[in-house]
Parts: sequence; C-alpha cells; structure tokens
Amino acid sequence: MKVVVGPGQYVRNPGILADAGLYIRNFGTTAILIGGNTSRQVIEEPLRRSLEEQEIILKQSLWYGGESSQSNIDRLIDQLKSETFDVLIAAGGGKALDTVKAVAYQLEKPLVAIPTIAATCAAATPISIIYSDEGEFLEISRNAKAPEMVLVDSNIILEAPVRYLVAGIGDTLAKWFETKCSIKKAVPNAINQTAIAIAGQLYQTLLKSGKAAVQSIQEQTLTNELEDIIDAVILVSGSVSGYGGDDCRTAAAHAIYSGLTIFPEIHDTYHGEIVAFGILAQLCMEGLEAGEVRSLIEYYQEVDLPYTLQQMGIKELTSEQWKQLGEITVTIEDMENMPFAVTPEMVVTSVQKADEIGTTILAATNQR
Repeated sequence: MKVVVGPGQYVRNPGILADAGLYIRNFGTTAILIGGNTSRQVIEEPLRRSLEEQEIILKQSLWYGGESSQSNIDRLIDQLKSETFDVLIAAGGGKALDTVKAVAYQLEKPLVAIPTIAATCAAATPISIIYSDEGEFLEISRNAKAPEMVLVDSNIILEAPVRYLVAGIGDTLAKWFETKCSIKKAVPNAINQTAIAIAGQLYQTLLKSGKAAVQSIQEQTLTNELEDIIDAVILVSGSVSGYGGDDCRTAAAHAIYSGLTIFPEIHDTYHGEIVAFGILAQLCMEGLEAGEVRSLIEYYQEVDLPYTLQQMGIKELTSEQWKQLGEITVTIEDMENMPFAVTPEMVVTSVQKADEIGTTILAATNQR
C-alpha cells in the first residue's frame, strides 16, 4: 500500500513570505520561480529579498503559461532541463501549481508551493489536472508530485479577491458529497474510514465558518474563521484524497464540472464555482429530495456560490449540446467513482433538474 497524504510540510502564517528563505534554504542555494503573472507580481519582490538574505539565488522567474496544459508543461521542461538549480518554487492558483507539480516530477526536483489564493487543494495533492490550451478538461495526471513544502501567507490570501475563496469553499464542499458516494464501492479499512471522517468534519467547518471567512476578506480583517477556511481548502481537503486514495476520489460533481468546460462561455467561471453546481446535480442524480437540494442552495446564497447555469454564463443549450454534455461527462474518470452506472441521459436529467430548482429559487430571491 502506498499513501501520499499531502505535502511534506505545511506552514501558514501572516507575513511568512518575509521568512520564506529560512524554509527554502533547506533545499539548496539556487531556485527557479514559476507561477501566474499576477502571483509573481505579488510575491516576487519580498520572496527575492528573503532568498537573498539566506544567500539563495533566484535564477529565473517564469510564467507558467495560463493553462495547466501538456504543451506548457513540456515547454517549461524544455526551458529548464539544461539549467542548473536546486529547487522549484511554484506560486499562484490551482492551474499554476498543477503545472509546476508536473514539471518538478519530470525534472526530479524538490518543490516549494506558495499558493496566493485559497481556491483549491492543488498545493496538497500528488496529481495534476490537465487541460487543453483552450481550457477544456482532458485528464487527471499522476505524473506529478506533492510539494515538499507549502508556505501560505494569510495576508496574501486576505488581499486576494473574495471570489477565489468562495470558489475554494465550493471545491472543498465536494469532498464530503463525493467521498461519501465513492466510498460505497470500497472495502472499509482504517485509512479510507479516516478519510470519510475528515471529509465529514471538513463539511461542518465550511458550514460553521464559511460565511464569516468570506466576510473577513470583504472587511479586510484577518480572523480565526478565515484562517480555518484557508487551512480547510488548501490542506485538509487534500488530505481526504491523500488518505482515501482511489477509495475516496472525486465523483459526479467533478465529472459534471469537466463536462461543462466544453462550453467556452463557462470559462470565466472558476473551478470551485462550477464544482459547486456539480454537487447540486450529483444530489439530483442520487435521488435526493428537492428540499435537500434547496437547503444546500441556502448556504450557497450565504457565501455567494452559483446555483444555476445562467449564473455561470450558460443561458441556453441546444438539444445537441445537451447530448454532447451527457456523452462527454460519462467518459470522465471521476464518474466511475459513483456507486452506480451513470448514463448520458442521467447526466442531462440531473443537470436540468438542479438548474430548474436553482432557477426557481433565484427568481423568488430577485422578487424580494
């Protein structure tokens, strides 16, 4: 049995970026930074200063390419394979981190991740989600590594747009709903039962502190609730997959997310926002009463998660597009983790039902 629970070390503190060099020096004296353009603008100057204080040379600062695509991964590997350096530093959101995790795996280099938003658990998992250069989901790649260290500066998360945290809450909600589905196919053991227990506690943390954490960013005040949600989204969420492995993987909610990425109009909606809608569709697929779906939507309204297709930019789909969505979604690896066989027709029906429930609630809310 092989279990990769998460990163080797996780450190979260306000202002930790100023001390980043103290941690990174354990991996060598030369480094390469790869990340998003915005994230590098935010962290590069204080990071470079901290590295210099520890006599670490930042040899290059590179843009990851904008998508976690194989072409961007290959381009970065080609750029760096003849470069001499000790450690890779990844900065940014999920796609940037996933790209560098794949690069570090291929180059066999230690990796330090500095997430600049709390939108996914990418910093704590040993997989990379691979997209086309246009942003369409392609596959879950195991040719990636969990970082040796994750450094989270709470002040940087606080100053990021609140929508990223909301998306992180949506993505993390799925850990409970998907894990309690996928585990039905597994033989119970100490590790996967630990994973489902963590997922349950994670869900309770989101319900308890999610709204307050969102308010913290809106009011630009660092609170215990915000730091709890940062840890929940980035670290604890990843540990569910780490302990559960293939027994506790993503399921219909993420498969529906991946299927919806075939529509370009949804590409301005964040991963966790789409996954949150996918949870509603998964609940409909499982046969839950509409009242239970409505209850979850009430929480979505508290933290401002989308719960209709229209809120995600999809105003109308043709019958051919619905057919395409159903057919593609059932081919996604995540869907195999559902405890029953899923047909394209079931996907379409569940998405339409979730959207119908959400649209009715949205209309009633707008009339108030």
